Amino acid sequence: MMGEKEMNQEIKEKMIMPVLPIRGGIVLPGQLVPITITSEKAKSLVEDVLDDPDARVLAVAQKDPEKQAESIEDIYTIGTIVKIVKFFRDTSNNLRLIVEGMNPGKLINLIQTEPYMKGEVVELEIPPVDTKDPKVESLVNGIIKAFEEYVRISPMHTEDHVRKIKHIVSPIKLAHTVTSMLPAKVEEKQVILEELDPVEKLKKVLELVHRHIEMLRLSEKIQEKVREEFERTQKEYFLREQIKVIQKELGEEDVELEELEKKIETLPAHVKEVARRELNKLRRLQPISPEYHVVRTYLDWLVNMPWNVETQDNLDLKHARKVLDEDHYDLDKVKQRILEYLAVRKLKKDAKGAIMAFVGPPGVGKTSLGQSIARALGRKFIRISLGGIRDEAEIRGHRRTYVGALPGRIISAIRKVGVKNPVIMLDEVDKIGADFRGDPAAALLEVLDPEQNREFVDHYLEVPFDLSKVIFIATANTTVTIPPPLLDRMEIIDIPGYTVEDKIHIAMKHLIPREIENNGLKGYDIRFTEGAIRKIIEGYTREAGVRQLSREIASILRKIALRIAEDNVKQKRFVITEKSVKKYLGPEKFYSEVAERKGEVGVIIGLAWTPTGGDIIFIEALKMPGKGNLKLTGQLGDVMRESAEAAFSLVKANYSRWGIEDPKVFMENDVHVHVPAGAIPKDGPSAGISILMALISLFSGRAPKPYLAMTGEITLRGKVLPVGGIKEKVLAAKRAGVKEIILPKWNKKDLEEIPRESIRDIKFHFVDDVNEAYRIVFETS
Repeated sequence: MMGEKEMNQEIKEKMIMPVLPIRGGIVLPGQLVPITITSEKAKSLVEDVLDDPDARVLAVAQKDPEKQAESIEDIYTIGTIVKIVKFFRDTSNNLRLIVEGMNPGKLINLIQTEPYMKGEVVELEIPPVDTKDPKVESLVNGIIKAFEEYVRISPMHTEDHVRKIKHIVSPIKLAHTVTSMLPAKVEEKQVILEELDPVEKLKKVLELVHRHIEMLRLSEKIQEKVREEFERTQKEYFLREQIKVIQKELGEEDVELEELEKKIETLPAHVKEVARRELNKLRRLQPISPEYHVVRTYLDWLVNMPWNVETQDNLDLKHARKVLDEDHYDLDKVKQRILEYLAVRKLKKDAKGAIMAFVGPPGVGKTSLGQSIARALGRKFIRISLGGIRDEAEIRGHRRTYVGALPGRIISAIRKVGVKNPVIMLDEVDKIGADFRGDPAAALLEVLDPEQNREFVDHYLEVPFDLSKVIFIATANTTVTIPPPLLDRMEIIDIPGYTVEDKIHIAMKHLIPREIENNGLKGYDIRFTEGAIRKIIEGYTREAGVRQLSREIASILRKIALRIAEDNVKQKRFVITEKSVKKYLGPEKFYSEVAERKGEVGVIIGLAWTPTGGDIIFIEALKMPGKGNLKLTGQLGDVMRESAEAAFSLVKANYSRWGIEDPKVFMENDVHVHVPAGAIPKDGPSAGISILMALISLFSGRAPKPYLAMTGEITLRGKVLPVGGIKEKVLAAKRAGVKEIILPKWNKKDLEEIPRESIRDIKFHFVDDVNEAYRIVFETS
């Protein structure tokens, strides 16, 4: 333990002094350093210490020169104790100082940060150096010789710098002086400052000098290469000019231009005329001219576009049906549409390409379906991602007047696949943006119009290209954000979410075999029971598609792969059962929200449609003393707010028939309707019936029937109108554990789209007016 005398000595060594953070630089002991003070804090510090000639300041380097130092974490704790030798103000009212470094100091603790930093500082002592020590002499001589070498190749230093350091007697001062003369980083100089052992300090300075010598030599080599390259380019230019003169004398033409001319002859007439004109211009230009390369690149695009190249469609309907069934389960509407297209092509050879839009939640296979369509037709496939693009030139290309101009994505894709009739997938068409550079969605209007796209003109090519034989397939999660004119040009095919049975089938037939191969387990007999897949779907995923299901299956297989690799398991057969799922994936991530909140007064389960599939929502109603005001929260849109106001009016107009005894309750209480998940915007009329039943439950004091959900728009006359997204809503209710659902009578037909086995455990009630719904919710006659 430290003795009392030593403790008192340490306390005496502590000094309270101002702390001056320095941006992008460092002060070393024994050095005179100019500093410009610009911050208000630093100005305040300097003005306070100027009156005291004996004042000392701890100058420390900032760790991040871009931000203001506010705490001890923003600065290095070891700096240099300095005194101000000279100061003056410049024309910008900034203080300019010259400070002299005294000794290194360590900041123990900050005792204030305003109006400037001040802290407890301990002066650090560097042990005395024996200048006659052979090791010290060797290091000093090495530093001087290395610095002489550095000055010899450095354009920033002169022999005066060498003479200056040769006259320095103190090895420590020599080390600090040489370090200050090098264009080293703050971090490198800080290492020298913090080193208190004289021999180690000299070693680090010697290493630093050698490192900068190497950097200068490398810089010289690079400059030499640049110079050689420039001379070589000049030489090539003169040689090319000589070759041109010789070829002209001999009557020979440029071989490269001859090849271009041959390719131009194979182009369609309207393209050939433009290409010849550009070729004549190219012949008149010097290769060194910037325009030469612009014209040459343009001709390359013209001659390499597949103006007359196309693949032959495979019109075998049985083959197409087989390919589509192999790659995707269900999706009968999409498969039927492709087969219809093939049938028309078989009967009418010059039929136009199809323009379809697959709309559905993520993970249902929209993108991969496009690849299957191309495979079934025997066509080439290319995908263009449109998500987030904001520039019209991305579609139409840039005009050649711009530097670095290129064609748009459509023409670039056509050239890449090398045929004029590929399947082009326009992915995420609902996420196109627009700004001052134009609207890409507007540019797509011509691309996706069968009457116009046979003469699509890209701004770069400036000649019409026939897109009429291309099959365009757009994908989107919702049609809400797609402009109506663009939506009108596409045939919308809805791809709804999958049922649990669909997912089990997809997992067994597609996902598990694919993930087994991806995880290197093809040589093993790995089986998932149906119960295990169902457990993963219901307990570990909550989605309309199968993307998360695929990830969870892959997670199980990776754990099996790890076990085989680590333990050298010779077992070849693995069976994943419902019970073993938890061992691989841990506790279940999802549970039935409905079971947690059943039978609460003023709470009703509603059904909602979202771009990612269906979902359930809880409508909560609460009353409190007030004056009959209605408050709505939960990021509700205008339509949903109007539905809530209609429901409130309907309750007040029909209170007696719905078990509410005193109408004064409406005037004496304020009502608050809230839809949880407040961070998510909600809108639409389909929550009308849910809000109405929540208000009836609130004012009558009766709890609704448990495990019951509903959806439907209401009118002021009490009618229940049909709504959309029924399949997604019903499947969401099934996932959440709902046992009964109230739907508008007009939506009964929509249940035909849902497989019966998926909804056999759910009881449906179809209602035409709110009184029917009331009797079901509160089980009254």
